Amino acid sequence: IMVLTDPEFESSKYRLTFYILSLLFHPSEEDWALAYSHDQKLYSSVDFGRKWQLIHEHVTPNRFYWSVLGLDKEPDLVHMEAHTPDGNVQYVTCKAQMCTEANRNYPFPGYIDISSLVVQDDYIFIQVPTSGRATYYVSYKRDSFIQIKLPKYSLPKDLHIVSTDEKQVFAAVQEWNQNDTYNLYLSDTKGIYFTLAMENVKTTRGIGGNQMLDLYEVAGIKGMLIANKRQDNQVKTYITYNKGRDWRLLQAPATDLDGNDIHCILPFCSLHLQLQMSENPYLSGTISTKDSAPGIIVATGNIGAELSYNNVGMFISSDAGNSWRQIFEEEHNVWFLDKGGALVAVKQPSVPTRHLWVSFDEGRQWIQHSFSSVPLFVDGVLVEAGAENQIMTFFGHFSHRSEWQLIKIDYKSIFSRKCTEEDYQTWHLHNQGEPCVMGQKQIYMKRRPGNYCMLGKDYSRILSAESCICRAHDFECDYGYERRGDGNCRPAFWFNPSTVSRSCSQGQNYLNSTGYRKVVLNNCTKGVKEMYTARKQQCPNRPPKGLVLTTKDGKLTANLGSNVTFLVHLDEGDSLRTNIQLDFGDGTAVSYSNLSWTEEGIKHVYKSAGIFRVTALAENTLGYDTTTLFLHVTCPVEHVQLLAPFVVIRNKEVNITAVVLPSHSRTVTYFWWLGNNTEPVITLDGSISFTFPNEGMHTITVQVAAANTMLQDTKTIAVKEFFKSLLLSFSPNLDEFNPDIPEWRQDVGRVIKKALLQEQLLVAVFPGVPTAAELFLLPHKNQTEGKKKSEEELEQVSNIIVSALNQNLVEFELKPGVRVIVYNTQLTLAPLVDSNPRHSSSAMLMLLSVVFLGLAVFLIYKFKRKIPWINIYAEVNQEKEQEMIGSVGQGESTPKITLSEFSTSKELMEKELDCQGQK
Repeated sequence: IMVLTDPEFESSKYRLTFYILSLLFHPSEEDWALAYSHDQKLYSSVDFGRKWQLIHEHVTPNRFYWSVLGLDKEPDLVHMEAHTPDGNVQYVTCKAQMCTEANRNYPFPGYIDISSLVVQDDYIFIQVPTSGRATYYVSYKRDSFIQIKLPKYSLPKDLHIVSTDEKQVFAAVQEWNQNDTYNLYLSDTKGIYFTLAMENVKTTRGIGGNQMLDLYEVAGIKGMLIANKRQDNQVKTYITYNKGRDWRLLQAPATDLDGNDIHCILPFCSLHLQLQMSENPYLSGTISTKDSAPGIIVATGNIGAELSYNNVGMFISSDAGNSWRQIFEEEHNVWFLDKGGALVAVKQPSVPTRHLWVSFDEGRQWIQHSFSSVPLFVDGVLVEAGAENQIMTFFGHFSHRSEWQLIKIDYKSIFSRKCTEEDYQTWHLHNQGEPCVMGQKQIYMKRRPGNYCMLGKDYSRILSAESCICRAHDFECDYGYERRGDGNCRPAFWFNPSTVSRSCSQGQNYLNSTGYRKVVLNNCTKGVKEMYTARKQQCPNRPPKGLVLTTKDGKLTANLGSNVTFLVHLDEGDSLRTNIQLDFGDGTAVSYSNLSWTEEGIKHVYKSAGIFRVTALAENTLGYDTTTLFLHVTCPVEHVQLLAPFVVIRNKEVNITAVVLPSHSRTVTYFWWLGNNTEPVITLDGSISFTFPNEGMHTITVQVAAANTMLQDTKTIAVKEFFKSLLLSFSPNLDEFNPDIPEWRQDVGRVIKKALLQEQLLVAVFPGVPTAAELFLLPHKNQTEGKKKSEEELEQVSNIIVSALNQNLVEFELKPGVRVIVYNTQLTLAPLVDSNPRHSSSAMLMLLSVVFLGLAVFLIYKFKRKIPWINIYAEVNQEKEQEMIGSVGQGESTPKITLSEFSTSKELMEKELDCQGQK
């Protein structure tokens, strides 16, 4: 239920059809809101929540944004990160009340990493996985996305956008060799080229488990930051006045609260501050500053060799961090009153209190006021709820079991009057006495400490700002350069300064870096500016060099029929006078008269699957360069069928084939499990040869992988020393009931097998009509000796079956009134490896047994019972140290006899065999 309070209407409540997890209100249209539901759906309302419209399903939590005023053309535009049905993630934009598929836009081509979309001020950031590494892209003022350039070997594991509000990007990067620290990088104005500002910035784990960077931007003074850096297993607090170009330690107070001297000498001892922002928006956190009170910093900290969370106190600076004073021995929450004209302090919520302290002289003196007759655990304070209201609202509880208490305090009465010109004084911003900060001298107007007057809303902070002459500290190292021990910027070992931009053409100019760039928003003029600023130089005429060919999404795979966009990049060479040729590898090619025509990418659609050699050639009058990539164009596999003979000869090579539909060329990977092996054989060919060394029933399995699809088929092969086979045909009436599907053949085979007693027959029924099959006569599975004799016996059985087939004595009933006669087609030679196409077709889909009626059944049954299949085995009984011999018989579990008894058994066995006319 959403309860709405509107001053123009009575309060009302509306029952919603979804559960709201979070709300995001429009920055300027007060009636517009986005709502995110528990089932990852995003809704919009333009009437303050009375009606809701579904925008998109499967939206990533906290990755949706309203349009940015002045940058997005439509005020109701919504930026979001949404999931596709196949699990990929895309950057999507659309209007809040009109977000059908036809009205959606995809500003970045291709997929992005989950939870990577950030829309902030002039910038949009995304992350794309490429070759196992994270690649980041930025769009500046809604232009095309360009890959972010970090130092070549930073190899980030994680990247967070810290700030974008000072015409550049602050990014925290956790590099490959870091665990609990991050490096701080600063970009150029467009957010593309990043340089290192500080290494090993400490992180603190928040209540929700998030890593919080110990970095704080001081409000009211641009370019001023405070950071905690880990160095030599110690954490120290540093401050910068020029956006990280230079850092220094904080000078500790000269005396403590009692006026005693503190002997703290830099760099061995300094002041260290806790820089955690409060996760409760109604508490001040461990450090506080305010735009309307420039130069005033209140923070929790300690004095010593390193940052500590023991023996902490509260410290304040009135001159932007140049000097510090201690104001409390215990931790307090501190808020700014009257636009920073006064300070109010309350003890931490863990301690109940009845008092608050107010200071009018920037923390030098504190006046105690009582706001409650009963001590209150203060959970939060809301200050300056209205523009003209001098009201603070305290909320908390008297005990852990009590309800919340709200106490409103009107602090207007503590001011005697409104401030006049005589109540103000000027304050010069400086850095350890250096008046030029960020390239200018800034003079602020602030109230004289101790004057109990109210500033009012017309209070102006900056009185004047005068540009300074440029000096070295106004410039930082450019991208690809590092600051050495002598303070100069030199090229990093991986950077080639002579590389000319690919947009450089003969007759044009380019900016040749000096290794320096001016700190963003630095306002200095003249001085060394000309010496450090990149110089215009005429583009040299060079042969093409460093040609790079990639796809726009960075992948080397594409789906059949999709648009593939190729990007061509040239490190050196005249882009306007260099001819570019691109051969797509499928018989088509394109040519461009200069490189500038290819900046948006070269699109191509492949009409067949395969691996294509794509070649780019850059050529001008001085030479050429070429490069190649291999693109895998795939489409999903829909069906796989394993073709293998049913019976094979032991130790004789057999061909096995996997038929894939639709047919693919070189883009399918085959995984074969053969001969009961546990590890697969991997091939790119759909056929494989294999030799089975052992008799028995062997399972073969093939898996085929193409694109994101994986299919499998399995077959069973009988491996024998020898066998006989017959080709069978059937009376035509069977074809009328043959749907030509594997299931039908399996069902027919199941009915036939149920009536069969002869286990030594295998039948493969072929698909298609007229219906046909092949019958295999196999030796008994326990036969190990007498191959010649067994072959003669199989020949006898074959003759009997052929005779029965020729006399039309073999038939079966398919259904009532439908009897099917089985015929002999021809006799084939063993082994089953010949040129007959049936053997290699998709016909042999199952193992069947055939029922033979009349004479055939009788003869086969009788023949089977007359042949004694013999097993003899030996084993050693180690306990009795006596050799044991297995007895003779057809049963699988036979009694064991001793070696001494073997001679008698042997004689009896020979007599039994001789009685049956066999050896």
